[in-house]
Amino acid sequence: MPNNKIKVMLVDDSAVVRTHLSNLMTAAGFEVIATASDPLFAWPKMQAQWPDVLVLDVEMPRMDGISFLKQVMAHRPTPVVMCSTLTLVGCETTLQALAAGAVSFVTKPTQGLRDFLGDGGNGLVDAVRAAAKANLKAMPVNSGAPALSKAAGMPALPGAPGMPTALGNRLPPVPGSPAALAARQMPMPATTGAMAATTDKVIALGLSTGGVQTMEALLTQLPRTTPGIVLVQHMPEQFTASLAARLNGLCEMDVAEARDGDRVLPGRVLIAPGGKHMRLERSGAQYLVKVADGPLVNRHKPSVDVLFKSVAQSVGRNAVGILLTGMGDDGARGLLEMMQAGAQTAAQDEASSVVWGMPAEAIKLGAAGRVLGLQQMPAWLAKAAVTG
Repeated sequence: MPNNKIKVMLVDDSAVVRTHLSNLMTAAGFEVIATASDPLFAWPKMQAQWPDVLVLDVEMPRMDGISFLKQVMAHRPTPVVMCSTLTLVGCETTLQALAAGAVSFVTKPTQGLRDFLGDGGNGLVDAVRAAAKANLKAMPVNSGAPALSKAAGMPALPGAPGMPTALGNRLPPVPGSPAALAARQMPMPATTGAMAATTDKVIALGLSTGGVQTMEALLTQLPRTTPGIVLVQHMPEQFTASLAARLNGLCEMDVAEARDGDRVLPGRVLIAPGGKHMRLERSGAQYLVKVADGPLVNRHKPSVDVLFKSVAQSVGRNAVGILLTGMGDDGARGLLEMMQAGAQTAAQDEASSVVWGMPAEAIKLGAAGRVLGLQQMPAWLAKAAVTG
């Protein structure tokens, strides 16, 4: 009988980590086909049997994980989950991994590592399962982005061509859950309400797994005259500031991590900070973001539903909303509320989504006025921002 188990390979320089992760993967029903202490040991094993998902550390001898990731993606694009201990400095390393093609990442703690490695709820099992379903063909290519430098002295792998120019993504996948508590957990102020019509439009975007690459491909195509954008990308603390800085260097629009009270303006993209919810409020004829802590909504903070529901209430028909690639159902109900409030809405199609979870849920709810491929979105946004 055919073996339909997800085939996983683990590459980490710690024997303890390899042992614990192997046990964790096996207990989850995956098949661990090989482990290796560094990329140069891993490469011949991959040639013998290619994994469905590669779980990869960053800091390893002889070749670092980022360089190996780029070699793998250039040779044979493969779902990769980065599993590494990350510090503040490491945030940039993680973004490099996402840009180089990693599907997701899970952070290993600096303390309590053994307990983390043995915990089936540490996020790695979910990340591997989501990565195995990732549509790598949908990963947008943005050759105009700055190339990622290869570490000095790192040897090239046999048979692997040079560094790839395709940009990848990375965001932590988390299973979705009902969003019924979103409005109660993030209450809207009584003064909030949408006006019948304004000259200022607001574009609201929600993304999760596959979102970093998708976001870059979309935002780099938008001109500075684009209406203000508010955006939730599922990410933990410390990463969204680095992500915003990277995108700001690539886009015509100004991109920044949102701060409480920031005004939504044409030509500006505000990204919800990791670990904080972001919602929209109206002040006179202007729109401002409110950034605050709060409980998880749909197991996420920031949550797309929190943002979308506030946009529905405060912006109404002056808004445009798109739910893009991601695992789970966060944002689907919020997009429905936006549509019911008169906003123009869309969801990403399956063919161009890395993980077709959140958009599919929105489509099932009837929340998407349009179903669009990623390449269609810039033109649709330009038209919707005028006619909305």
